[in-house]
Amino acid sequence: MARDHQGSDLRLGSVLARTDAYTRYAITYEANGLTISGILNVPEGKGPFPALVLAHGYIDPAVYTTGRGLAREQDLLARNGYVVLHTDYRNHAGSDDDPDNDVNLRLGYTEDVIGAVLALRSADRPKIDGDRIGLLGRSMGGGVVYNTLVVAPGLVDAAVVFAPVSSRPAENIDHFQRRNGDPVAAEIDAKHGTPEENPEFWERVSPLNYVDRVTEPLLIHHGTADDTCPLAWSERTAAAFEAAGKDVELRTYAGEGHTFGARWPASMDTTMAFFDRHLR
Repeated sequence: MARDHQGSDLRLGSVLARTDAYTRYAITYEANGLTISGILNVPEGKGPFPALVLAHGYIDPAVYTTGRGLAREQDLLARNGYVVLHTDYRNHAGSDDDPDNDVNLRLGYTEDVIGAVLALRSADRPKIDGDRIGLLGRSMGGGVVYNTLVVAPGLVDAAVVFAPVSSRPAENIDHFQRRNGDPVAAEIDAKHGTPEENPEFWERVSPLNYVDRVTEPLLIHHGTADDTCPLAWSERTAAAFEAAGKDVELRTYAGEGHTFGARWPASMDTTMAFFDRHLR
């Protein structure tokens, strides 16, 4: 929150694909001194088009390839008239390395998303409307979106998350890392202390404790059968936003798991209607 975040120098590289509705480019941009890679889908037509930054869920960086993680959303949103920037995050694909990112609770991903928005705003490209930008995150990327909303209120116009992680980082580390024997959990404990040893730190890194700062409407999608990220996490987050008087809606989907199947088209219809209300 105290840092002056930077994002700039959006560069379009090679054309990765051309469809009847959009062109897909390899891109890079600068975020707080690092070069971050990703993809950009630019719709056909005159524009300017509103833009969306997509924050993907956890994929092992060792196997991750550029633009991977939200392929369905990238395609559908671009076909419906949105410029789509899917960030790879630091340590992924062609992005610069940040060796301390994991032990620092992957907060660098939040910097990368903020940088992506700022790079779009300053791109000065006729097809990109830098004044109309939204966020969409899935799973871990949902947590990145929560962080972005509290770190940089007013940065975007609206945000959507699917099957998000907990808004309490300590809970995520227990659920995904500590219980599975991830050695990074021990490194985190050594640097920051456990939640029992240093509760103040763990409270200060939870976006749940800063929802009063949020100015953007938030839509949360979550399946009732999600055994990766429990629905209770989203219920608690939505309740905190509501208690703070914020514009939040939680949509639940009976029987849907973490990745969404049969109800995905309906969830995206709701998502696009939401973005249309706030970005068009």
